[in-house]
Amino acid sequence: MIGRRLRSGIPPTWKSNKFRLIFIPVLCVKKLGYLACRTVMPSEKFERVLVLKSINKMEGDITQNNSSTELVRSNEESNETSQSERTIKDVKFREWVMVFILCFVNLINYMDRFTLAGILEDIQKYFNVQNDKGGLLQTAFVLSYMIFAPIFGYLGDRYSRKKIMAFGVFLWSLTTLIGSFMRDYWFFLLFRALVGIGEASYSTIAPTIISDLFVGDVRSKMLAFFYFAIPVGSGMGYIVGSETAKLAGTWQWGLRVTPFLGGIAVVLILFALRDPERGQSEGSSHIQTTPWTEDLKDLVKNKSFMISTAGFTCVTFVAGALAWWGPKFIEMGLKLQPHASSVDSNSVSYKFGVVSMVSGILGVPAGSLVAQHLRHRYPRIDAHLCGIALLLSTPMVFAACLSASYSLSLCFTFVFFGEFFLNLTWSIVADILLYVVLPTRRSTAEGFQLLVSHALGDAGSPYLIGVISEAVLIMLNNSSKSNGNDFKALQYALFTTCFVEILGAFFFLINALYILQDKHKVEKAIQEVSDYDTAGQGDVVSNQTTE
Repeated sequence: MIGRRLRSGIPPTWKSNKFRLIFIPVLCVKKLGYLACRTVMPSEKFERVLVLKSINKMEGDITQNNSSTELVRSNEESNETSQSERTIKDVKFREWVMVFILCFVNLINYMDRFTLAGILEDIQKYFNVQNDKGGLLQTAFVLSYMIFAPIFGYLGDRYSRKKIMAFGVFLWSLTTLIGSFMRDYWFFLLFRALVGIGEASYSTIAPTIISDLFVGDVRSKMLAFFYFAIPVGSGMGYIVGSETAKLAGTWQWGLRVTPFLGGIAVVLILFALRDPERGQSEGSSHIQTTPWTEDLKDLVKNKSFMISTAGFTCVTFVAGALAWWGPKFIEMGLKLQPHASSVDSNSVSYKFGVVSMVSGILGVPAGSLVAQHLRHRYPRIDAHLCGIALLLSTPMVFAACLSASYSLSLCFTFVFFGEFFLNLTWSIVADILLYVVLPTRRSTAEGFQLLVSHALGDAGSPYLIGVISEAVLIMLNNSSKSNGNDFKALQYALFTTCFVEILGAFFFLINALYILQDKHKVEKAIQEVSDYDTAGQGDVVSNQTTE
């Protein structure tokens, strides 16, 4: 469309083989490009920079001949076709290595994040703190994580993503190690907050590298593989934290495993990871970045992005609350059962980690596969599937809270299905973000989504659940003191997650109304830029060679 506007002032006879245009002053072309940009609608502001860049590119290529231009055009078209038709079998070995590195770092990222949850009881006893300060440990981490996520998103759209990720992994590995030696609660809290800064640098950038390597169903499969590491890493965090602390005899050693793995990850990122060109997989590598303020304005106006972010915020709220308080809640319910003396309560964190890990191993790829299978027949299935998954997860979480004091096996069964349906949404939400946002804005979008989802989600949910349980406990103790009041207070507080899941399902179902419209806008913009960049070069060079 833009290319047609720029060429509309050239008489048709000048384009014929007999009457080839001999010369077009560059200043006139720039003037026409400026006038074309003035006519663009507000929703297409980002195309202004792209048009001027393509015109400048024409000036640099003015000495090429017509045959070389046609070769470039044919190569670009063949590359776009091959990218869109690629299958998982066509993925190169080097690309598999890169995806493996990203998944490995994501795995240890979430291992480190939830190691504390596996040893939370020991940490609270060591520092002599109650549930509110116990939940504050996770809240402080997520607060710093969400604050710095948009900053690293901005940097990730403009500078070397490989170096930024290496710095972030090194920072959180170092601060986790140093924090394990702290003997004061507030210093320990400070270093947990510093860990969040390092992890923010990785989480905002890694998915955009995958989006620049793959497109279509291959991208969806790779994202499923990447987000598959989240529940698996979280489950391994419980296991590694609790089992290492048990073997070493002190909880501090539970925090010293992931820093060693983080050092290996830094080496792999620096020497084995390649930073692909932004938009490479979609044939839009010539897109130039726009000002950050303009990026943010466009993201806020993007209905699909904003509504899916609201739904994902509900997912993180529930996931954060269950991951942090789940093991302790089940252990408290276990002590109320008649046969509590014959059950090892220290194994609860280990079992909870295994259940979380298995639910993630099955849930994350299942959501991606179902979406890929139905997407061609039901284009809105991504949003619908996320909404249905949360509606199915709600009664499972409610039943798990009710059964914890009656049957351990029944409780873990409901926990498994509740987390399984919750995990269906992870890779799908990531896929939605990547296809409704331009390639040069995806790191910023990731950072913005992390900021919002964590600010209103798992940044506050552990602390909020702890505060609610303390308030309910006061009311229960005022009416009648009982050994089970602690359990009931935490149970009532966890019931709030069910209401949040229903709210999240509502957001995703509303998102289905806008998702196709925003997806087509991005596809059209990328295609127009690619077509204009190729066609514009061809016209100018063809006319110049006739001279």
